[in-house]
Amino acid sequence: MDGKIKKLYKIVLTGGPCGGKTTGQSRLCTFFENLGWKVYRVPETANVLLSGGIKFSELSDDEAHKFQENLLRCMLQIENTFFELGESCDQDCLIICDRGAMDAAAYIPSNKWDLIMKENGLNMVDLRDNRYNQIIHMVSAACGAEDFYTTEDHTSRREDVSLAKSLDVKASASWIGHPYFDVIDNSSDFENKICRMIAAVCQKLGLDTGDRLATNSKKRKWLVKYLPDDSLFPPFQDFDVVHNYLQTYTKNMQARLRKRGQKGHWNYTHTIRRPRVRGQVIEVKTQLSHRDYVNLLSQKDETHYPIYKKRRCFIHYNQYFQLDIYCKPCHKRCEGLVLLETYSALEDQKLLDRLPKFLDIESEVTGNAAYSMFNLSLVEDWDKSKNFCHYLKGPDEDLSLGDHKTNQVSYIHTNGKLRK
Repeated sequence: MDGKIKKLYKIVLTGGPCGGKTTGQSRLCTFFENLGWKVYRVPETANVLLSGGIKFSELSDDEAHKFQENLLRCMLQIENTFFELGESCDQDCLIICDRGAMDAAAYIPSNKWDLIMKENGLNMVDLRDNRYNQIIHMVSAACGAEDFYTTEDHTSRREDVSLAKSLDVKASASWIGHPYFDVIDNSSDFENKICRMIAAVCQKLGLDTGDRLATNSKKRKWLVKYLPDDSLFPPFQDFDVVHNYLQTYTKNMQARLRKRGQKGHWNYTHTIRRPRVRGQVIEVKTQLSHRDYVNLLSQKDETHYPIYKKRRCFIHYNQYFQLDIYCKPCHKRCEGLVLLETYSALEDQKLLDRLPKFLDIESEVTGNAAYSMFNLSLVEDWDKSKNFCHYLKGPDEDLSLGDHKTNQVSYIHTNGKLRK
């Protein structure tokens, strides 16, 4: 660690139903891994238990009380396992808890909660204030973003809007008093909500993210002629990345898998992009187990090649960059392709002044359909394909869903460029 004091930071990501916890956890994980941190994700204990067939409506009062007590014990033990791994880790380490100990208090009467605490030798200060470094409450879409409220992505979620609002209030109330408690509401669109959540964590940690997480930050992309020698880069982290597009039942939806890792250790993400609602592209990211990833691969879309990349993440003049180096096997259009990406709210010239001078940048390709990963991965030549998508929209991919056209333009990738 070069004499630096290792950081171990434990957060709880909580909130009401359909608040963005699942996508938020995935984005937060990726953000910190790109900074070189080790990230552990503690699963939601209640989901693990409820997926085994337990139904609250079938439990007696005594059974419900015992279940909540065992749920709390199980949660603490699972968390402790990850906390010990974090202590022994020689990297800076972020531990994201999908809900925390106090969330159980939102679902039972206060007198029964107090009894559980007493019978297990627990106290509020240790359990709520001392156990975790920060609490992030993602407000339910039922509170201020009702058009986006849905239960279809969650197998154990059945709450209607009214109940969701009630549970959101109870969940936030159970954490009041924690010294670092951030409530991320629905005052912005969803992409900015996620950025505000990540920014809240970075602020508490004292990490300088520049303007990457500013609410008016936009994705920008440039074509780079070639990959220079590693010695020219500031400190960086390299990741192996594999993308696979999946079959969907409608062209108005995209689904893809991402496998991302270092030194043989992998992280798996499933992303679904849906048609726009009130001008926003709806994107849901979910962390997967290796088994679920392998199972979903059986649904891959054979009209797309897998995309293989080396992704290099680095900070230059306080600006966070990702450099995607496309690797073989790939379509000939991707051979030698290198793309630089960043999120920024800076005006054009100010941002251009921050671009790495050690990179030979060909041109800006933000919004250029020829550099969309969806289009780059198509098996067919573009002038023969009905799947080529011309228009780009959305936070971190490329496509405005449903804008597929048949009058295609043909591009050839030569010497680091795609040309008509």
